[in-house]
Amino acid sequence: MNLIIVIPAYNEKDNIRPLAEEILRIEPRAKILLVDDNSPDGTGEIADVLAKQNPRVTVLRRERKEGLGRAYIAGFKQALKMGPDYIIQMDADFSHDPKYIPRFLEEIETCDLAIGSRFLAPGKLANVSALSILANLYTRFILNLKITDCLGGFKCFRAEALEKIGLERFISKGFVFQAEFTYRFFKIGNLCAKEFPIAFNQRKSGKTKKSINIVLEALLKVPLLRLLTF
Repeated sequence: MNLIIVIPAYNEKDNIRPLAEEILRIEPRAKILLVDDNSPDGTGEIADVLAKQNPRVTVLRRERKEGLGRAYIAGFKQALKMGPDYIIQMDADFSHDPKYIPRFLEEIETCDLAIGSRFLAPGKLANVSALSILANLYTRFILNLKITDCLGGFKCFRAEALEKIGLERFISKGFVFQAEFTYRFFKIGNLCAKEFPIAFNQRKSGKTKKSINIVLEALLKVPLLRLLTF
């Protein structure tokens, strides 16, 4: 099995080493692709050291920050060149707990996309902001999506499913990329998705990159996704 874990890491200097070490401990078969958009805090340099120390870590250095969506698209394109069977996407700040990686690998055996849902874990929403909850509800309604977590960033998918979606078609640059990914996935029509509950954690270190802009982006850009051609 060839598993690539794609992690955008902008200004995550305090998190990427412990996160990478935890992932590699939990899943010895995993390879990690860190995507750095020229972080001013030195994240890229730390990532380069990690890659030199461990052949299972690869770094994609980009010239400038263009948004979460662009970082993921660049990372996915690079990951596909590495011949993966499965790709996992996750955040770099420990809000996505690596302990769920084995569960993803179990679920993906019977589907094309496995989603870790923040909204299927009763009593586990304490760390999910009201802005994220509102943006998710709005996205589900506008795009008529039947899953509970439309904007969740902890996913695992088969490489062939990603190739069917077509990375060149994406229009989103920021957090709405998560909604566009899910929307395009279901519009293909012959792919299967499953959700399972996860607890969403507080970031371990650094400042959150989410703000009122999440809701504004959802309000303005999610309706545009209905106009996409597939």
